[in-house]
Amino acid sequence: MSVLPLRRCLLHRTTTALVCLAVAALGMLLLTDPAGAARPRKSPSTAVASPQPTERLLGVAVPGAPTDLQEYEDLAGALGRRPEQITFYAAWATVADFPAADAARIAAAGAVPELTWEPWDPAAGTTQPAYALERIAAGDHDAYLRRWARQVRSYGAPLVIRMAHEMNGSWYPWAEGVNGNRPGDYRAAWRHVVGVFRDQRVTNVSWSWAPNVPYEGSVPLAGLYPGDDVVDRVGLDGYNWGTTQPWSTWQSAEEVFGPGLAEIEAFSSRPFHIGEIGSAEHGGDKAAWLRDMWAWLDRTPSVRGLTWFHFHKEADWRIWSSPGSFEAFRAGYASFR
Repeated sequence: MSVLPLRRCLLHRTTTALVCLAVAALGMLLLTDPAGAARPRKSPSTAVASPQPTERLLGVAVPGAPTDLQEYEDLAGALGRRPEQITFYAAWATVADFPAADAARIAAAGAVPELTWEPWDPAAGTTQPAYALERIAAGDHDAYLRRWARQVRSYGAPLVIRMAHEMNGSWYPWAEGVNGNRPGDYRAAWRHVVGVFRDQRVTNVSWSWAPNVPYEGSVPLAGLYPGDDVVDRVGLDGYNWGTTQPWSTWQSAEEVFGPGLAEIEAFSSRPFHIGEIGSAEHGGDKAAWLRDMWAWLDRTPSVRGLTWFHFHKEADWRIWSSPGSFEAFRAGYASFR
């Protein structure tokens, strides 16, 4: 998201590859008319398109997921196309077992589940010695990891795990430079976790590595990268905050992601997927921003997909934050292949 630690304090989320899943969504009759309201309404007259296998995908993080997918269904109905991935969050300290029922619910809705897996206790801040990267790499959490690995293997369907994201910042205990973590510890911890899953013969997981967009003072990305042999997808989290914060300015999608994308392409050949993206309404024209975003994606084929953060929190990130923004998003997504 933003390039400042202050922003992460504001955007703390405790709720808790390339995979393309074609699932028929029969009997779902939804439509929308965004012209009259910020949130489009459904109509029983038009069927939602079922997801088809595509090389580029749209993911969404939506309120209620993974237990309640009504927002996802409303969004799919409004767009006339079902986003191909749903992201949700799980912390090691509070989610003891892999939530197979939640993942299956997402898959049944026609999307691939992406689980953002967070090694911490969300209520305990950034200093958590039990979750120091050195302890993870040393095997202190192996019983937990093996249990999850066996449960994920038993689940069997495609799953994306986005583990310990935004590690180049300072707002999580898995970041290097906080919680006693030293250079090289993140890479070692990641490789250890993937190694445990491989030892348990887990073959249905794609591993997604997603730092924050680089900013002045952030940890350089190359030293945090675990290696193409243990990563299936790379990406970045970033937002156009507009003028919603004292430190923020209006930035295009290319300005937000371009420098970090170039940095990552220098050391990884893995497919690139924007892990989190959103735009505020204040400070510029969000509809124009979205049209520009789709145009940038059209001329940047190395970006294989994106996950939109569809929440109204410190800013109104939602796709339907205004009728114009919704229509710009819908039109661009219709041709996103």
